[in-house]
Amino acid sequence: MSKRVAVILSGCGVYDGTEVHEASAVLVHLSRAGAKVQMFAPNADQMHVVNHCVGKPTEEKRNILQESARIARGDVTDLDKLDVAAFDAVIIPGGFGVAKNLSDWAVKNKEFTIQPQVEKIIKAFHKARKPLGMCCIASILAAKILPGCELTVGQEKECEKWPYAQTAGAMKEMGCKHVNTDVEKAHVDVKNKLVTTSAFMCNAPIHNVFDGIGVMVKETLKLA
Repeated sequence: MSKRVAVILSGCGVYDGTEVHEASAVLVHLSRAGAKVQMFAPNADQMHVVNHCVGKPTEEKRNILQESARIARGDVTDLDKLDVAAFDAVIIPGGFGVAKNLSDWAVKNKEFTIQPQVEKIIKAFHKARKPLGMCCIASILAAKILPGCELTVGQEKECEKWPYAQTAGAMKEMGCKHVNTDVEKAHVDVKNKLVTTSAFMCNAPIHNVFDGIGVMVKETLKLA
């Protein structure tokens, strides 16, 4: 029987929404596995809009749900309508939208809060013993909601290959166990049914990121 998977998006574009290549990789791997997918996003304004050519915010305003529809080819549903009982698992791709629209990590770091709707859904999947798959910076959501959980954002030592390694340290300060992994791999926290992969936390060739997301998707579906 096909697994039913909810995918939560946070806009469209690495600097102010969902990282498009991560979302695409998640969808390709889910499709290959025969999963039935429905995408969701909050119906709210983005924290800000970034001109991706120069990496700087603009005065423009955009809606998270409408922007997510660009990735979903129009087939995206208001996050308010996500019924946890209708799905076997949830997966959240990364991108700064997680840190700006699904939470305020981008401005508050480890003192951050999660958008109430998103927090409620993650807690409900966890309480129902349904697996959570998270890419890249999306793992911070699990770090906040599931104290003591095991997760990965790649490596803990910052270098050219791992420019965002300080995130691992922040997660450890929040009481989580960070597990060093390569970009092509994922870590499975069996107790919490949580599967994480570093994705673009690593400065790696895009096919390596794609492969790591594939492992995350495969392991998430195995737990469902």
